[in-house]
This record gives sequence, C-alpha cells and structure tokens, in this order.
Amino acid sequence: MTTQQDKSKIPPEQLKRMYRDMVRIREFEEACPKLYSEGKMGGFLHLYSGQEAVGVGTAHALRSTDYMVAAYREHGLILAKGAHPNEIMAELYGKATGCSRGKGGSMHMFDAELRFMGGYGIVGGHLPIAVGIGYSIIYRELDEVVVCLFGDGATNQGVFHEAMNMAALYRVPVVFVCENNGYGIGTSVERASAVQQLYKKSCAYETHGMKVDGMDVLAVYSGVREAVERARHGGGPTYIEAITYRFRGHSISDPGTYRSEQEKKIWRDRDPIPKLGNFLVETGLVSADALKKIDTEEQELIRQAIAFAEESPDPAPEELWTDVYADDPAAAGQEIS
Repeated sequence: MTTQQDKSKIPPEQLKRMYRDMVRIREFEEACPKLYSEGKMGGFLHLYSGQEAVGVGTAHALRSTDYMVAAYREHGLILAKGAHPNEIMAELYGKATGCSRGKGGSMHMFDAELRFMGGYGIVGGHLPIAVGIGYSIIYRELDEVVVCLFGDGATNQGVFHEAMNMAALYRVPVVFVCENNGYGIGTSVERASAVQQLYKKSCAYETHGMKVDGMDVLAVYSGVREAVERARHGGGPTYIEAITYRFRGHSISDPGTYRSEQEKKIWRDRDPIPKLGNFLVETGLVSADALKKIDTEEQELIRQAIAFAEESPDPAPEELWTDVYADDPAAAGQEIS
C-alpha cells in the first residue's frame, strides 16, 4: 500500500510523466481494434487497456540500463519502457520501420537499445530467459536488474517453478511481476489455481513476495522500486502479484462474455488513469486543464503514429534472411570455410 508520505516523495514531474505514459498507452491500444478490423494489422492482438498502471509503475522504478522481459500482451510495456509509438504502430502494421522490422508483429516486439528483451508467445516460456539474463548480470558483476512480467496463467506452468527455483538458488537479480487480471484467456483464477493468493507461491522458494494494487500506478511503483533495490544490492529475486484487470477480452477475437457487466463496471470505476489524474488535481500538482492538454497531445501523437505506419515501406524480401541466427555465415549467403 502506497501511503501519502510515499506519494509526496515522488517528484511532481515524474507523477505527470506517469500520467502521460498511461494516457499514451490507452490511446494507442484503443486505436488498434478499428485498424485491425480494417485489415491493417495481422495475426493476434492482445490489448493492454486497464493494465497501464502495472507497466508504467514498473518502468518508472527502473534505470535505463535495467532489462524488461514480457509475454505477448506487451504493446503497453514496450511503450512504458520508452519506445516511440511510431515504431510500435509500424511493427503492428508489419512495416520495415517497426521495432522488429515488421517481423515480430503484436506478440514479438524487441528493442535491445531500450533493453526490452522481447515479448514471448509461449505462456511462461520467457521466465527462464529473464533468469538467464539475470545470471549474466551476476557473472559480469554489474548492478543491473531484470524485471519479468507475465500473466496469472503462467504461475501454473512448470517452467514458472523452475525459474523461481533457479532465481532463488543463485540469488539472481530478477523481479517477477505477475499481472493478475483475473483470467487466463477465459478461465478465472479461482477455477485454475489451488492457491488464490498468487504471491504466496513465492513461499515455496523462500523468496520475497508481495501483493500490490495493480490499478494504482503509485502502489506498483513503490512495490517494484523496493524489489529492484533489493535485487540490485544482492538481495535476490522478488515475486510481486499486481491485482489488475483488462478492460477488453483476452484478444481481439474474444468478446469477453464470461465476465458480467457488473464486474466490468466495478473495475472500470477503478480505472488507473483518472485515479492518478484526480490525485494530481486534488493535491494541486496539476490543473485539470493541464491534464486535458496532455490527453489532447497524446491523442495527436497516436494519430501521427498511425500516419507514420501507413506511409512506411514494407520490409524488403531479403529481410527474410536477416537476424535469423546470430553470426551464421550460411544465413548470410556466405561460404563456410
């Protein structure tokens, strides 16, 4: 729980940046369904609307040199880590100007410069990757940290337990953040997990565990910051369960009829964006007009991103052979001596 005292320690400019980042993600995500229905995007599309507080709160607790590893609902996360909407929208369009040159699409975005180490489609499959990156940090004696974000369904996979065990055994600087939005596709947590309080699964590995309000960006920021500092100073991994909610279905093809209208309303009333906006206005840090200006600016930014994607070129045919394998002369068409 973030106290009023905790909030007062966060610089006003950072609070405004958090608000802007969440609005940016929401505007981006809400623009996508129409574009998808028009055939501008292909493949799967998993939207982040409603979960912005988790991604933004997490990203603000990191340094630029820290790593982030994500699952397939990652548009919002790579934007929170600092990617420009132009290259993310272009990636959704499959264009050459996308962050993965149009090869990754919605589920497999990557930006090594930002240390966003990819979105992964296999449930739980990216947790060992995060542990491996963390182990490399120890090996190189660096003070960097890895944050790994995943859904509640991943905690029932065997690979989750393998990753947790290895991270605890070697005291790897990894912060595991479970974005518990209540459902694995259309199956509720209550029907899928014998342990309802998912953060308690950390007890099996004697790892620090905590639960935070994933609809409160400041609560997420506070919890992740504590975990990151512990990891950075040799304290090993932390497992955080962020209680959140996706406002849309699991994917663009999911109407979400397994959730009642009453349930949806309860969670929409907890929308993290107006929650932070109200706090900023009530404390006198920002005027209501200033927030409206931010909203307008971000809407225009997303319109520009769509135009950028529309005007960007398709990848050249030879791009099929680049970045397939690292340092593979055969893939590059070179002779192997």
